Amino acid sequence: MELKRIIILFSLVFAMVPGIWAFDGWNQHLNPQEFREKQKEFITEKAGLTREEADRFFPLYFELQDKKKELTDRSSKLMQKGKQENLSEAEYENILKGMIDIRMASEELEKSYIDAFKEILSYQKIYQVRRAEMRFHREILKGIQQQPRQQEQRKGRK
Repeated sequence: MELKRIIILFSLVFAMVPGIWAFDGWNQHLNPQEFREKQKEFITEKAGLTREEADRFFPLYFELQDKKKELTDRSSKLMQKGKQENLSEAEYENILKGMIDIRMASEELEKSYIDAFKEILSYQKIYQVRRAEMRFHREILKGIQQQPRQQEQRKGRK
């Protein structure tokens, strides 16, 4: 169940408008590289990674994120296809089966990278990374939810 929550949260984060992130008081535009740097800093600190561990871990971590994003994009395309009018029952079946196949591929990908991460980090640190990743995404979502309120407050002051 926890892995599903992570995948859903990750999908939501990557589905957002690229380059706009609000996190822990940030209200700025970040390009993907800047976003990754913030993510790396946050996870490194919260998971207690050494510099050497972080230097070895994050290239693999971001490789996994890129591959998962590709899967998320494929799933999104299937969802878009389902919005077309006059699709047959067989076409909806193919869409749903395709989405399940993509989800399963994502789970397998995740599992294979956990094995690769084990070559760099202990299972305890991998767990701490996962917790930090979830906290990071929660903070982003919380910041994005607060942005409309902050914009309304600024408008009220003018």
